[in-house]
Amino acid sequence: MLSQGCLLVMSSNLKKHRNSDILGSLLRDVSRSFYLTLRVLPLPIRRPIGVAYLLARAADTIADTEIIIAKQRVTILKHFRQAVESSAVASELLTEINNVIQKQEHKGERLLLERLDDVFLSLSQLSDDDRREVIAVVMTLTDGMLFDLQTFPPERSGSAVALPDAQALDRYTYLVAGCVGEFWSNICFAHDKRLRVWDLPKQQALGVQFGKALQLTNILRDVAEDLRLGRCYLPADQLTALNLSAEVLLDSTQSTALRPLHHQWIARTLDHYAAAEHYILNTPRRCLLLRLATLWPVLIGLHTLQLIASHGDYLNPEVRVKVKRSEVYRLILASLFVVGSNVAIKQWLRRLRRRVTNSLISH
Repeated sequence: MLSQGCLLVMSSNLKKHRNSDILGSLLRDVSRSFYLTLRVLPLPIRRPIGVAYLLARAADTIADTEIIIAKQRVTILKHFRQAVESSAVASELLTEINNVIQKQEHKGERLLLERLDDVFLSLSQLSDDDRREVIAVVMTLTDGMLFDLQTFPPERSGSAVALPDAQALDRYTYLVAGCVGEFWSNICFAHDKRLRVWDLPKQQALGVQFGKALQLTNILRDVAEDLRLGRCYLPADQLTALNLSAEVLLDSTQSTALRPLHHQWIARTLDHYAAAEHYILNTPRRCLLLRLATLWPVLIGLHTLQLIASHGDYLNPEVRVKVKRSEVYRLILASLFVVGSNVAIKQWLRRLRRRVTNSLISH
């Protein structure tokens, strides 16, 4: 018969395996790109960031399951938020999640929802400070998801609504991405003594702009697709100044008319990428892995932004802008040779920003 001590050791090892598994194979199945970033992070930083990502991805899967009416998705998300706050999955939520699982075609997202109890177990095993940070960022991210569901018309309804103004867009990009920059900064600062040189409030602010740069890139890339979901994130008052509206933009021939506003927001996005550059350079050069983890999304984001600026057919849903996987691997390889040099990083990122600006001028 096994002793009680042996059983406790076996139980502890099983929990560690489950925790390692969700930050390994499960995360890889859900997002290969973020998995690469997460793998280079030191383990004490990797755990809370990985758990936060999986919780946010699960919530996003719920929010995006179009076959379930928006009102019901709002209810499930609110129950999900309650579970996150208590770090435990209630039976009511599990029943609702099983309904969502049946609607999933993406294998990774279906598996994530099936393993949601393990994700919540990992949340409960974090330190008190890390758990508070994870809960806070997931609450903010799901605020953004609820905003989407409660602001815009039903997907595929044939109608579209725009955000009212630039302030609303700025707030939205904070909710769904900027808050992650704050969270990332707080977790890294708490677990890596080498970052004590940071002015934390300043780094948090740069982190917010970092997140907004990535989200605005997504918004500018996905204008046509979002419009067909009833969502226009470009401000209504700025569209009106060009005699445009969200409904008018459903006509893919209006890309030329949209170009001045689209270019204006690309320029705004470049300003945020400049802040992201400072975020990276403020990280001590000896923190090579942390630098890589923040350098990669900026490189991919700026390459994506150049493709957006170059093609000009913003409202054509058949045009898909994406950096090729071979190019992503090339960027990752090249980054290994420059990550320790402030001068090299600065020159590289500023050259990429100039390319985007030049693409705007030529179009």
